[in-house]
Amino acid sequence: MKKRILNNLGLKLLSISLAIVLWFLVVMADNPKDSVTFSNIQVTLLNTELLEEGNKFYEVLEGSDRIRVTVEAPRNVIKELSASDVAAEADISRLTEVNTVPISLQVLNDEVEILDIRGSRDSVRLNVEEKASKWVGVRCTTIGSVAENYIISSSKVDQTRIEISGPISAVERISYAGLEIDVSDATTNVSGNPDIHFYDAEGKQVDDTNIVKNAQTMHVEIEVLATKEVPVEAIPTGTPAEGHLATGVVVCDPPTVLIAGTPTVLADLSKLTIAERELDITDKDGDLVKDVDIRKYLDKVKLADGEFNGIVNVTVYIEPIVERNLTLAQSNITLINLPEGLEWEFTHEQETYRLRISGLDDAVSAVNQAEVKGTIDIGAWMADRNVEELTPGEYEMPVAFTLPGNVEQENEVRVRVNIRELNEIENGQNEGEE
Repeated sequence: MKKRILNNLGLKLLSISLAIVLWFLVVMADNPKDSVTFSNIQVTLLNTELLEEGNKFYEVLEGSDRIRVTVEAPRNVIKELSASDVAAEADISRLTEVNTVPISLQVLNDEVEILDIRGSRDSVRLNVEEKASKWVGVRCTTIGSVAENYIISSSKVDQTRIEISGPISAVERISYAGLEIDVSDATTNVSGNPDIHFYDAEGKQVDDTNIVKNAQTMHVEIEVLATKEVPVEAIPTGTPAEGHLATGVVVCDPPTVLIAGTPTVLADLSKLTIAERELDITDKDGDLVKDVDIRKYLDKVKLADGEFNGIVNVTVYIEPIVERNLTLAQSNITLINLPEGLEWEFTHEQETYRLRISGLDDAVSAVNQAEVKGTIDIGAWMADRNVEELTPGEYEMPVAFTLPGNVEQENEVRVRVNIRELNEIENGQNEGEE
């Protein structure tokens, strides 16, 4: 038997090989090898918690977790395959020093026999960084401009800070969280819930794709108020030092202020008045200069100019009293309220009288002595002396002069007049004619 098996052994082996080849050719002819490529296969990352436990943050670079997979298999197998049959995985536990993770590929159907499977790349590229977190301030900015004669008085957000976390390079770049809300042509308060974005120290927006934040939006309220420019009024109190007078000129710098409030409140407000107690000029012998914070006088309104600190410089002008002597002619003096039946005349004709006046220099200098009029009020003189009937004779009577309100008469001027009965004067005239 052994001889029969070994006899012509080479020919027998050759026959077997030829039979196998022939069988393979027959099979291939009937079910040839083919291939199919599936695009956009997602690579599943395994054991990512290993990085999270190490306080690491990872980011897939350049879409390297999306690949094309080519499968080679008999045609009848290829016809049955779909993208869902292909699995691509990358195990983070196999992370290399250059932050790549090898990709393993397989067909999920165990009953399918494939000849080959390969991907367009063999590893996923990662950016691995330390994870960081911090709190950043929240800033609100507005888009557009409110209506004319209105201002944005204030803005209010739900939170003044927000916590963020992510890769240390991105977190360290973020300087603040920003909110934007449109206030174009607004005449009333504006509110909304704008998205939160992040900015660096130069105000450039930072990509927040990998930033984790504890809120996506935030409620914002913008207060919009009407504005009005009103004058500042200041009235002093007290009496200056002896020999001095307040000129009546009070200068406020600035003379007007811009205030903001509701239209109803502003309609009833025409000026801001500084309390008299702020400007006491008692015993002052020179100008009173004082800085007054007018914010204390703002009721239901506020300053509209953010650059104005509310300080108004007030100057109350005080000057020395000056005196001047006037020389007045008799013709400037008249007599009034003379009882009926009496006539009067100056005892001495063509006399002049000296009147001394005092006041501020400008006022005193402005007095034209030719226009100063004096009056002898006989009725008032009689009443002061309880004289019921005026008898004829010579009398010395005081003269009251009409002067500007800011000029005072310093001396008393008395004039001698002759009071006669009216018929005596007529008789005297008749005798003279005869």
